Amino acid sequence: MLDVTRDIECDVLVVGGGSAGVAAAISAARNGAKTLLVEASPMAGGELISGIALLGMLSARGEWIVGGVARELLQEVEKLGGYIGPVFDYRALHLVCFDPELMKFAVSGLLHRAGVQTMLYTMATGVLADGGKAGGVFVQNKSGRHLVRARVVIDASGDADLVDAAGGRTELGKDGRFFQPPSLIFRMTGVDTPRLLGHVREAPQDFGLAEYAGLGMTREQCAEALYRQGQPKVVLLGEHGLLQRAIASGEMFATSILAVVPVSTARREVSINCTQIGNVNATETRALSAALPTFFEQIQTTMRFLRARVPGFEGAQFSGVASKIGIRETRRIVGDFVLHEDDVLQARKRPDVVAKGGHEIDLFAVSTHRRQTIKDGGSYDLPLAAAIAQGVRNLFVVGRCLSATREAQSSARVMGTCMAMGQAAGTAAALCSADAGWSGDVRDTPIATLQQALRAQGAVLESEA
Repeated sequence: MLDVTRDIECDVLVVGGGSAGVAAAISAARNGAKTLLVEASPMAGGELISGIALLGMLSARGEWIVGGVARELLQEVEKLGGYIGPVFDYRALHLVCFDPELMKFAVSGLLHRAGVQTMLYTMATGVLADGGKAGGVFVQNKSGRHLVRARVVIDASGDADLVDAAGGRTELGKDGRFFQPPSLIFRMTGVDTPRLLGHVREAPQDFGLAEYAGLGMTREQCAEALYRQGQPKVVLLGEHGLLQRAIASGEMFATSILAVVPVSTARREVSINCTQIGNVNATETRALSAALPTFFEQIQTTMRFLRARVPGFEGAQFSGVASKIGIRETRRIVGDFVLHEDDVLQARKRPDVVAKGGHEIDLFAVSTHRRQTIKDGGSYDLPLAAAIAQGVRNLFVVGRCLSATREAQSSARVMGTCMAMGQAAGTAAALCSADAGWSGDVRDTPIATLQQALRAQGAVLESEA
């Protein structure tokens, strides 16, 4: 075993600097905790800086259900000139679109101003576990191997790495063998938006439209509304229309979706979410690494298809690719509370709510894609217990690996919900660490006090539906 170069002490340690970890770290620091954020990448932000839009910020009926840190980041991007705002796909989803390059500035700035200490280029390599308590987390970087001791630890790794290492209960995909496919987001610039949207209006049968019954609109009416909205947010589905024909002919690889999202009006730039490889266990590094060449081949195939078959893309050029493969599913914690599919679809509310979710059931496979909208286009409540794994005491878990069934996780894994839960856990961690008489178990977080703090800091805990 490598010697520990030095011990580091803090009140709250956040491991993982994706959207959930960023929200958790900012919230913990703002509420008075000495906070350290550990992230393996050169920059914090995760999928926030990949090119994908924010889902889960608004319900299908168009109501904002996430505020707080997430909204502040969007305000920072707006100041920098990179905010597009809410865009409706006239299928079922409201996305919040922005420039991922300027989001990098926003994330770094907000972390810095909140007083979060960061250790980038740093991997968490193990947990010093004692009876369900994370007594310390071992981290490794070029400066050496360190032991970070914190009163509260927040696992924002995306894969519940710390919970797993500490002996907490987790589940892996479906039966440990089946996983929603990962994707690699890429971008294209020079898209002719009026021509693209005009084509959708002329051939609405080829695109994903009018899935949410609450719209009360035909496919043709949705295509017209999309044209008038004026943003290049269009969806091709692998199960019908143009994309289905391209897959059948061999022009395209098997994929369930090709989603186009605006990222910069000035650059006429969009991001493309299309690449998929089935059943990759992303906790196996070799398997994830081996996927990269296939993803690059799929990107080139997709660009050829778009230029040849989708008007508006004839002159579009490749402009960038995400620095990380996007993972939809690995481990999920088994918590004292487990979010179920019915909780999501029935828009269930709870008195101990600390965050809200509003994304549809969105269960991906390469050949199929199950989507089901929440009752009345509404939202559901999440308790803090969804962030606490059985078998651990001083550790919260935020991000896509929350305590949920596989079906419910397909809704709650999106960034809006992850950031809301991140803010809740970060605030709770600060409350616990500041309490001299705290039991050492995060289950003893005073929920009413937490809710009061969250509301005061802009979090949304109530909704119309």
